[in-house]
Order: sequence, then C-alpha cells, then structure tokens
Amino acid sequence: MHIHILGICGTFMGGLAVLAKEAGHTVTGCDANVYPPMSTQLEAQGITLTQGFGAEQIALEPDLYVVGNVVSRGNPLMEEILNRGLPYVSGPQWMGDHILRHKWVLAVAGTHGKTTTSAMLTWILEYAGYAPGFLIGGVPLNFGISARLQGNHASDFFVIEADEYDTAFFDKRSKFVHYHAKTAILNNLEYDHADIFPDVGAIETQFHHLVRTVPGVGRLIVNGQNASLQRVLQRGCWSEKEFFGNEQEWRIVLKDGEDFEVFFNDECQGTVQWQLNGEHNRQNALAAIAAARHVGVKPEIAIEALAQFVNVKRRMEVRGVENGITVIDDFAHHPTAVATTVAGLRRKVGNARILAVLEPRSNTMKLGTMKQALPGSLAEADLVFGFGAHEGKDALGWDLAETLAPLGNKLATFSVIPELVEAIVRQARPGDYVLIMSNGGFGGVHQKLLDVLKARAQAEVAAA
Repeated sequence: MHIHILGICGTFMGGLAVLAKEAGHTVTGCDANVYPPMSTQLEAQGITLTQGFGAEQIALEPDLYVVGNVVSRGNPLMEEILNRGLPYVSGPQWMGDHILRHKWVLAVAGTHGKTTTSAMLTWILEYAGYAPGFLIGGVPLNFGISARLQGNHASDFFVIEADEYDTAFFDKRSKFVHYHAKTAILNNLEYDHADIFPDVGAIETQFHHLVRTVPGVGRLIVNGQNASLQRVLQRGCWSEKEFFGNEQEWRIVLKDGEDFEVFFNDECQGTVQWQLNGEHNRQNALAAIAAARHVGVKPEIAIEALAQFVNVKRRMEVRGVENGITVIDDFAHHPTAVATTVAGLRRKVGNARILAVLEPRSNTMKLGTMKQALPGSLAEADLVFGFGAHEGKDALGWDLAETLAPLGNKLATFSVIPELVEAIVRQARPGDYVLIMSNGGFGGVHQKLLDVLKARAQAEVAAA
C-alpha cells in the first residue's frame, strides 16, 4: 500500500511513517515545515517529503491519505481530497488498524508522565527479552529512536504513548480510543489542552471512552490517588484493575537518596536503584512495573531493568556544564509538571542554586488558562527567568511579568532570546543549575547559553 501522510513531521505522524515503512508500505508525506531533524530521519528511511500542502500532490496517486491533526478544513490538499472523494483516514485510526490490531498493546495515558512511563515500560520489556515495538512522543535514550515495529525478533507486544488530544478535524475523539489497548496505564488526569477541552469533565469522558475499549481480559493500572480517575472508573469498568500510589496495591517506600523499595500487596518486590529523581518518576516507575507484570515480567526483573534506564531526551537532560554551571533541558510546561520538576531537582541538588527558565508555550498556557498556578510551581527556584514572545505564533495572550509578580525580586521576564541569555549569564555562578523548561525548541537557548558561558570563562582565563 502507498500512503501519503499529511502532517508527517509531527512526533506521532513521523513515528507512524517509520512504522509503516518497516511494515512494508510505500510512504510519502508532506508538512508545512519540512526541516531537520525529523526530515533527515524520515528521508534516511527512504521516505519522500514535500514542503507544504499543495493540491498538486494528488498526482502522487497514493492508495490512501493519512491525515494528522494539524490539518484543518481549508488546507489545499485536504480540500482536493474531499472534492475528489479520495480515500482518507486519521493517523491514529490507521495506526490502530494496520499496526496495533493484532498486538498486545500496552497504552500509557495521563496528563503527565506519558513519555517517561512509556519509555520505562518499553525498556523493561526489552530487558526481559520481549523485543517490543513502540511509538513514544520523545526519544528514549536507551534506544535512541522514538518508534520501531519490533526489536531483534518478532514480538507480539507494542507500547504506545496514549495521547488524549483529539484525532483529526473529522474525528474529535481522543487518539487513544483507536489503539486497542489490552494493558492501559491511567497515570493521572487533570485539566489541560484548553484549546480543545472546555473543562476537566470533558477529559474524564474521553478517558472513560478509553476504559470502554479495554477488554475484560485486559488490565487497567490506575493512580489510586487521583480523584478524576476515580470518577472515570465510577462511570463503568469491565476489566481487571490494579492501583498504585500511597497505601495502594502497588506502593513505594523511599530509601536513601532516590532509591526506593517496591511493594505489591504488602510484599517487598525489591529495591530500585537508579539515576532518576523525583516523586513523579517513582510513581511512573511503579506504574511501569505493574503494567509489565501483566504481560508476565516479574517485578524483580523490572526492578533490575530500571537500574539501567537512562530516561528520555529532554527529560531532565543535562545539555552541558560550563565553568561549573550545569544547564538542564526539560519538557515541563504545565504548572503541575513544572512544580514536580523543580521539586525533583531541589531534592537532588540540596542547597545549590536553581535558576529556573520557563517558556509557557503550550496552547493551554498561551491561552492563560492555568497561569495563576505558575508562581507557586516555581517557588522552590532561587531565581526565575520567564520568557514570552510578544508576537508570532508563540506569543502569549497575557502579561507574563504581571502573572509571575508574586515571585518578587527573584523574577525577571524577557521577550527576546539574546537578552534572556545575557541576563542568565550575569547571574549564574559555579555550582548553579540552570533548569530550562519548555515544550518547544525555545530558540535554541540551551546551546546559546552554553556558548556564552564558555566564552565568558575563556575570557576570564585570558584576562587572569
């Protein structure tokens, strides 16, 4: 089958393209912005890319058009497809029908932690010899890729990050209803995606739809501390279920540093000794261990695997150290994620200074829906540098300085990257941790900061 993918450079659709190619399909695609690194990765797979959504791409004559959720009515290619009555389908539905239909699908859903938990679960299965396929919204550093059909041998298992965002302009259900999950992690649930959901109740409805798709022989791994998930289950549950969290079937006991014991039904399964930090990551690990057990991986094997887990690119990723100043990149953007990320780093570094740099760039944050929670989420940082563009597609619809004013004199706000970098460099000193949080590229601020810090250190040496 020849498929032509509209919106191919998004993380999900790019991963879908790789999987389709591995499965033997001919794959071409287009997007508004075809550029590295995604374009390079796709072209290396032999996938031909076209810049833009011109109607002339009809001449490719694919068997099917696979449509990503970046495509809306008015898109020239989509209009031509509709006018000619050509076959099309959403990306998630194609994924469900052609890749996942005959797999044991382990789906990881939740407002926070989907990518990290999916990566943990995939690595546990890999370590246990299951050679799973996977599609994850980030790059697990244990694998170096975000998607594959299977490992070094045929596998019945597939791990997928189960996003609650909508499917396509013609299908407003969440993506995850298409995935045929047999094991589903419900990691947490709170309000997000204000551009498509009016309130948390609307998101709970979508999670309930996910629960409805899990078979009776399937299993839900549920955060027992989350009120929204309790409401989801109260609307009906037809599968096995296990709970994790404080005083649940699955729970942890914190040991020295970031190590922790894992208990299931009050029996200790072993101690996780690993590189990660933060309560959120401990709960992510607990969910992954529980889900892996459903497919036959003993908890003690999962615990061994986590000792070798290296996290996901852009999750507390150290981008470099210059003159004793550590620059860290993290995907956090929702206030809850920001708070847990800062708290996790604080626990790790003790009294060292944390310079938090935040770009509230997601659609929800640009709308200002949860802006009032931001000052509290940054409270544990020593200095805060806020960034918000005044114009363009990433412009904020609210006043950043006014919103973050409760942070007092430890706050500075900027709308231009060079000024932001210069301000951080003026304040940073050896031993500091610069924590940069954004769900976008942030104008390459990480490398720019490292370059300026290096130049400053070299200048100081030369002047000495």
